[in-house]
Amino acid sequence: MNPRATHRRTLACAATVITAGLLLTACGGDKDDSKGSAPADAKNAGAKSSTVTIGISDKGCAPTPATAPAGTVKFDVSNKGSAKVTEAELLDGGKILGEKENLTPGLSGDFTLTLDAGTYQVYCPGAKTEKTDFKVTGAAKKTWKDDPQLVTATQQYATWVTGEVKELVTGTDAFTAAVKAGKTDQAKTLYGKARVHYERIESTAEVWGDIDGRIDGRIDDAPSPADFTGFHRIEQELWTKNSTAGLGALADQLSADVHELYTKVQTVEYQPAAIANGATDLVNEIQSSKITGEEERYSHIDLLDFDGNLAGANKAVGVLLPALTAKDPALATTVAQRYQATADALKAYAATPGYEDSGYVDYSKVTADQRRVLAQAVDAYAESVSKIAGKIA
Repeated sequence: MNPRATHRRTLACAATVITAGLLLTACGGDKDDSKGSAPADAKNAGAKSSTVTIGISDKGCAPTPATAPAGTVKFDVSNKGSAKVTEAELLDGGKILGEKENLTPGLSGDFTLTLDAGTYQVYCPGAKTEKTDFKVTGAAKKTWKDDPQLVTATQQYATWVTGEVKELVTGTDAFTAAVKAGKTDQAKTLYGKARVHYERIESTAEVWGDIDGRIDGRIDDAPSPADFTGFHRIEQELWTKNSTAGLGALADQLSADVHELYTKVQTVEYQPAAIANGATDLVNEIQSSKITGEEERYSHIDLLDFDGNLAGANKAVGVLLPALTAKDPALATTVAQRYQATADALKAYAATPGYEDSGYVDYSKVTADQRRVLAQAVDAYAESVSKIAGKIA
């Protein structure tokens, strides 16, 4: 399993990969800082809801009950005391449809899927019995495609994602050209300008774990030093050695991978609950990992990454807003207010032109107390966004 692929994943795994004939959909939210994701086959997905509990232990993670009717299924996952087994996934023929990870002993969380009839597997890596069958029966009648507002939302989001990845291609090509030309200072400036487009669509890119790992993997995610490639591998050399020497092949690979991503995103049809869950994932990405500074550990342009994740989440929420307002106007108002509070908290660190021309200050200069304030605003926003999928599913 690709470590990067399970590190964070929600929205994009919830897409229809038309060329492969796969229909994937998702919804779900986090109860804690651990990650959840929820893509699933859903040709006939509907509104009927059931709940399944999964208790993680050293022995395994058998679902209770072991069957559910087709439609919306919520999986409540908890760690019953295992130090070595910390995640549970729902698989369909090797595809990860949904998961809850980073659940240390005593922690719990959930993810929600819309599922067709079939036999799936609950998988908990490292357990004595790693896989247990889970069966879905019957057929759901209602789908999101019966709601014109949701159909429009998915179309708008698909258009936006394609546009962002096109900008990513343009920015990355400029960045890699500077790297290959030995223009270190220019490459540093162009690095963030390309990266921000990736951060906006990060959840979408993660459906293709191998590509995501090659483009955006961190050194911690790489099984071996040779597997550490992409933006962060080049970032490491630019900022620790102030040099582009020997980076030509890495630059070529990064450019090729981004072009491949652009081709793939044009085959995707998004599901409404997946869009909502992806927004949650993007915001949680800031709060649970980026806030520490681990993402841009060499360049320290983390605040630009925050900006990208926040913009991506806000776009996802925006296309769903008409449907959400119709179903729960109070939640729609709360989401808008908390987004603005988070945007204002981030704006406090804006600068012109900013560190490395990023539009923000050097994140290494942001104190622990200041980071805590940022995290609190982000957490509140994530909490409200996490409720959207359940309202529109």
